[in-house]
Amino acid sequence: MSSAAPGSTAHLFEVKSAQLPLVTLLLKSTHLNEVANELQQRYGNNPDFFAGDPLLIDLSVLRESEESVEWSFLLPLLRRYHLVPVAVKGGSPRQMQSALQAGLAQGDEATYARAEAAGQSVLRAAPAPEPELLPALIVDKPLRSGQQVYARGRDLVVLAMVNPGAEVIADGHIHVFAPLRGKAIAGARGYTDARIFAASLEAELISIAGVYRTSDKPLPANVQGRPAQVRLQAGPDGEKLVLEPIN
Repeated sequence: MSSAAPGSTAHLFEVKSAQLPLVTLLLKSTHLNEVANELQQRYGNNPDFFAGDPLLIDLSVLRESEESVEWSFLLPLLRRYHLVPVAVKGGSPRQMQSALQAGLAQGDEATYARAEAAGQSVLRAAPAPEPELLPALIVDKPLRSGQQVYARGRDLVVLAMVNPGAEVIADGHIHVFAPLRGKAIAGARGYTDARIFAASLEAELISIAGVYRTSDKPLPANVQGRPAQVRLQAGPDGEKLVLEPIN
C-alpha cells in the first residue's frame, strides 16, 4: 500500500459542497406500529421502490406536541424499505436532540418543492425531480391481483385491464386504456405534474406525487366507471387530487 511521504504536498482528498435530492418522510404520528402498517400497505409489495434513496425526516407536525420519537424502532423500519435516513428537521429541541443522538444530521434548511396537502400523504420527494425522458413502458396484457408494474423514470401505458389487487406505478403519467380497478400511483418520485388517465376509473387507490385517495372514499358519480383523468391542483391548504371526466 502506497502512502504520501512526510512533508508531501499531495492532496489525498478534497471536501466540497454538494446538493443531494432527498425523499422526505413527513411524520404525523409517534404511534410507529401504525406507521409500519401504513408503509406495509402502500409499499410492502414493492420492497425495491426507493432503491437506497436518502431520506429527510420532517417532524414539524409533531413539534408542538413534544411527543418523543422512538428512533430505535423508526430507523430500522425505514431501512427495510431501502430508505437511508440521513437528516431530520422541524422538531422540538428535545426531539431534535434525540435525533442527533441517533446519528441523524440536522436538515432545517431543506425545503419542499411545493406545499403538502394536509393529512393526505406520507412520503414525498423534495425537491421533485423531472422524470428522465425515456420511452413509455407499454403493457398489453391484463394485470392480475398481486402483479405489479413500475415504469421507473418514464410513463406507463396499459392496454388491458388492471384488476383489483394489481398495481401500476410510474414516475411519469399513467394511461390505462381499459378498466382501472387496482392501484395506480403516478409521479411516484415526486413529479407533481403527472396525471392518471383511465378508460374506466374504478380504482382501489389513486396517488400522484404522494397525495392519495383510497376506495374507502367512493369516487364521484361523474367519474365512477367512466373515462376520467386524475391530476393535482394546488390550493390554499396544499395540493389535492382532482378527478375529472373525459368526454
